[in-house]
Amino acid sequence: MKAVVLSHTGTPGVLHVSEVSLPSIKSGWVLIKIKAFGLNRSELMMRAYEANEPYIKLPRILGIECVGEIADGSDTGFHKGQKVIALMGGMGRSFDGSYAEYALLPAKNVFTVDTDLSWEELAAIPETYFTAWGSLFESLQLKADDILLVRGGTSAAGLAAIQLAKTTGASVLASTRKKEKSNLLLDAGADHVVIDNGKLKLQVMAIFPKGITKVLELIGPATLSESLSMVKKHGIVCMTGILGKKSIIDNFYPIKDIPSGVYLTGFSSNTPTQEAIDKLFTRIKEFHLKPRIAAILPLEEIAQAHQLMEDNQANGKVIINIH
Repeated sequence: MKAVVLSHTGTPGVLHVSEVSLPSIKSGWVLIKIKAFGLNRSELMMRAYEANEPYIKLPRILGIECVGEIADGSDTGFHKGQKVIALMGGMGRSFDGSYAEYALLPAKNVFTVDTDLSWEELAAIPETYFTAWGSLFESLQLKADDILLVRGGTSAAGLAAIQLAKTTGASVLASTRKKEKSNLLLDAGADHVVIDNGKLKLQVMAIFPKGITKVLELIGPATLSESLSMVKKHGIVCMTGILGKKSIIDNFYPIKDIPSGVYLTGFSSNTPTQEAIDKLFTRIKEFHLKPRIAAILPLEEIAQAHQLMEDNQANGKVIINIH
C-alpha cells in the first residue's frame, strides 16, 4: 500500500509517499480502508521535533485520525463495509496511523457514524469537532444564556467550536490576530469579532461590561492568565489548545493567578466513546452543520499540505483525499 513514513524529523520536505506492506490482522484490531483524513497541529509537531523524543519509535506512519470503511473487522464485531471514523488513542504515535491507504487500528478507537456528509466533509470532523464538542459541552457546560469567547477562532477547532456553540443559542465572541479574517469568523456564526492585539480584554469588556461567562482557550498558556481575568465569578475557562506554541506556564501561582470563584478546566480528546461520537453527529445532523475545508489534496502532496498549515494559510481543515 501507499503510505507516508516518517523516518526522521525535519521540514515538510521529509514527507513523501512510499510503498509498504499491508498491515497484518490481529485480535482486537480492525483494518480500515482509508478514504480521507484531516491534518492536525500535533502531526506537524511530530514531524518537526517531537519524534526525536525517546517515547516515539521511528519509523512511523503519522496521522491521528481518519475516515473510511472496515476492510477486515477481525474478531471485534465490526463488519466489512461499515462506514467508520477513527481517532486518537496512540494513532500515529504509539503505532502506525492514517497517512496511508490502509490502517490497522485498535477497535476501541474506531466508531461507526450515521451521516450523509461526503468523505472529504466527514474527514474534517473527527478530531476537530470532537475536541470542540467535548470542550464546550463536557468541560465548559455551555448553555443558552452563556457568553462565550473562542480564543483562537480562526483555527479549525475554533471554527468548529463557533458552529457548535451557536446551536445552543449562546452569545459567541471569537478572536483573531488578523482583522482581515473577521468575515471568516462571522460566517462561522460568531456574534462579535475581537482582535487579539494586546488589548483583547478592553474590547471584550466594551461589548460585555459585566464580563463573560466562558472562554475556550485554544492559544494556550501564552494567553491563559488574561483569559482567566475576563470571566466573571463562577465563569469557566477551558484550556484545550496550544496554538501559541507554549505548553507550560512559567511561574504559575494558582491561588493568585486563578481569580476567586473562577473555574479552570481542560479537555483532552484522548478517550472518545461511541456515545460521545453519536451525540456529536446527532448535533451536526440536526443543525445541518458543514465543516469549513481549506484545501483537499492527494496523498502525494502531503508535504505541501504540511507547509500550508505551517504557514498559517489554511482557513479551515486541510484534507488528504485517498479514495
